Amino acid sequence: MSKGITVAGLGHEFRARGGAVPALEGIDLDIAPGEFVTLAGPSGCGKTTLLRLVAGFAAPTSGTITVGDVPVAGPGPDRGVVFQQPTLYPWLDVRRNVALGPKLRGVGKAQRLATAGRYLELVGLSDAADRRPYELSGGMQQRAQIARVLAGDPEVVLMDEPYGALDALTRERLQNELLSLWRASGKTILFITHSVDEAVFLGSRVLVMSPRPGRIVFDEFVPFSADADLAPEEIRALPKFAEVAGRVREAISH
Repeated sequence: MSKGITVAGLGHEFRARGGAVPALEGIDLDIAPGEFVTLAGPSGCGKTTLLRLVAGFAAPTSGTITVGDVPVAGPGPDRGVVFQQPTLYPWLDVRRNVALGPKLRGVGKAQRLATAGRYLELVGLSDAADRRPYELSGGMQQRAQIARVLAGDPEVVLMDEPYGALDALTRERLQNELLSLWRASGKTILFITHSVDEAVFLGSRVLVMSPRPGRIVFDEFVPFSADADLAPEEIRALPKFAEVAGRVREAISH
């Protein structure tokens, strides 16, 4: 189950000593249920600010945001957030970290542990279920965080550069796992990244934001993430992949 996101006339300002600093301006955006939208742009363009507003962590200065036709008035269980750094509870083992969302929803112990086990298997962490977060590598912690968010069964998954601090091989492996999870679940995903190749590889649609105040200056549907028949290395070697990546880089540089 998934929900769409509608952003209309969105603007946002931060208060500073010298007055208001505009972060976002005139953003209109419709994300259909089940889309995987990647968002790229230069540093400081407001990508994370937009994600935080959709998550309900802050209220916009102007405009509206709706998720599934319901105005966003704060955080909610329909939106799960994967942060750049893992946010696991160190006093809980991995299984109970992942089971926390179902527990808060009142799911019985046997069912929530089964749910946690299913998502840990999906991200390849079944063997680490009884370990504490500090016993895991950074990549394993991120996979556990993704499993925890998905176990909460949100209709929308918001991801803020979740792979930015990982080595290249771990990053590619997690990209592939995330695509498999998205294809299987049909969740709506909004994924922020600084990597053009990551944006083009993962997204069924790629957006680019301008320098501050951030505006949407590029919006293109791309076919690669939905193609389960080609291996990741084959997708990245396609001439069409290079063409789309080139257009995204050009949009970022202007």
